Amino acid sequence: MSLNRELADFLRRARSKADPARAGLPPDGRIRRVPGLRREEVALLAGVSTDYYTRLEQGRRITPSDQVLDAVARALGLDDAGRTYLHELVGTTARPARRRTPAVQRVRPGLHQLLDSLDGHPALILGRRTDVLAANRLARALFTDFDAMPPRERNYSRWMFLDSAAQQLFLDWDEQARNCVENLRLDLAANPGDPLARDLVATLSERSSQFRTWWDEHGVYQRTFGSKRLHHPIAGDLTVAYETLTMPGDHDQTLFLYTTEPASTSRDVLNLLASWTLTRPSTGPGHAFPP
Repeated sequence: MSLNRELADFLRRARSKADPARAGLPPDGRIRRVPGLRREEVALLAGVSTDYYTRLEQGRRITPSDQVLDAVARALGLDDAGRTYLHELVGTTARPARRRTPAVQRVRPGLHQLLDSLDGHPALILGRRTDVLAANRLARALFTDFDAMPPRERNYSRWMFLDSAAQQLFLDWDEQARNCVENLRLDLAANPGDPLARDLVATLSERSSQFRTWWDEHGVYQRTFGSKRLHHPIAGDLTVAYETLTMPGDHDQTLFLYTTEPASTSRDVLNLLASWTLTRPSTGPGHAFPP
């Protein structure tokens, strides 16, 4: 996977999705044969020459300033995640080995204690590549028992795409799975020297046509909160809201905390699931609790 090609593909796709009217361009009477902005329009909006932007979009080895990148991001209407991704791609193109990625991540003991103390709420800690570094009892019962998997397979995205139980668990599987793809793109841009990330993308691309389709769209978005709709095979239907917290001192580790609305059906379902887990081992949805 060429980083220059990644940059070129990302810019072209972002340009094709940009809205000329929203960008403030007046009608010029010309018929647009393809959607989005023309190269010369992006260059005009960004305050650079068309030749310079063309070379940038071609993935040439040039190093634009932060100001130029911000101007291009504004011209293309990129959000914060897209702007960050653009900076990462250009930075990795210029400095492919700018930092070394440790092979193994570990959760410090205090965070394990924190997860255990959140007994009434499912909680996960994800690391690079969406690796599942830790999960409390209720998270293992609600999603799946990541602890029972081989270490190399304890990955949220891998589970999402390659385990049929995940597709049955999430009522909004398409949305949740696409979120995984877009987060993986951000992670790979931030950690270009991580061979495990590239191996994961290669595996998912080979074994999941849906992953391959979404990966080729070059979408990036960092979701720090949201909701998930689930159909637990034993406990029933529920909606959980989630918030993400980056760990101080461990910026590559993120706590995902799931909650339900007070006095809601979802809260009742989660409480029921929690009470069952007190007496039965958790081995994943559909397996933890016999009918």
